[in-house]
Amino acid sequence: MIETRNLVKNYGDQTAVAGISFHIRPGEVTGYLGPNGAGKSTTVKMITGILPPSDGEVEVCGFDIVREPLEVKRRIGYVPESAALYTSLTPNEYLSLVSELHELEKSEAADRIKQLLEALQVNEVADRQMETFSKGMRQKILLISALLHDPEVVLFDEPLNGLDVNSALTLRRLIEGLAERGKTVLYCSHILDVVERLCSRVLVIDNGAIVADDSTQNLLAGSRQGTLESVFQDLTRRGDADEWVGSFLDQLDSK
Repeated sequence: MIETRNLVKNYGDQTAVAGISFHIRPGEVTGYLGPNGAGKSTTVKMITGILPPSDGEVEVCGFDIVREPLEVKRRIGYVPESAALYTSLTPNEYLSLVSELHELEKSEAADRIKQLLEALQVNEVADRQMETFSKGMRQKILLISALLHDPEVVLFDEPLNGLDVNSALTLRRLIEGLAERGKTVLYCSHILDVVERLCSRVLVIDNGAIVADDSTQNLLAGSRQGTLESVFQDLTRRGDADEWVGSFLDQLDSK
């Protein structure tokens, strides 16, 4: 469970998150959408304890992130938009380190590592240094490290970055399975067709404030074109993009 109450984040005189409140229940996959700079990643970083709130409260599984940060971090898995790995290590070495940090029993950790490496098709390079890996291969290791300790709450920030089609499909099925097991999932992405299929509920943030919070079905039913893309544009677009594009192309044609 994730609950935020009047959550605020200021950077000097600039407000990145302006008093947002929401409650995400167990078994719910919630999409968290917004334009670049709207406050999505800042929100996620406050929920995980990476950034301290300027004001307001965050609770994860009933624990306050400011007063009980270790209890929160034991219960969450986090896939950031971009993160550094210890690339001098192999996947097996890195994931073994992660399992030790979470105090997993060694044989149980080894079984989970093996299963997840096979599921995301990186088992054949499990003993190769990660400095040789592509962006997509490194992303798979980040995904495994976030799920290894079987967290109650999982936060994904653009988790499909660099993934091939088969791995993206595997991840989607895995998220669906996590929700069926009662896990709480917050899913941030700009790939709206995936959010549309995967998430039962959608939050939209713009200029640091929540501008929509409803079931995906209700949002689609009330949209102009029956798509999450049109919902997103209606809520967040500033000005007429079609007019801008047309004007720019006309200018190129006039040369």
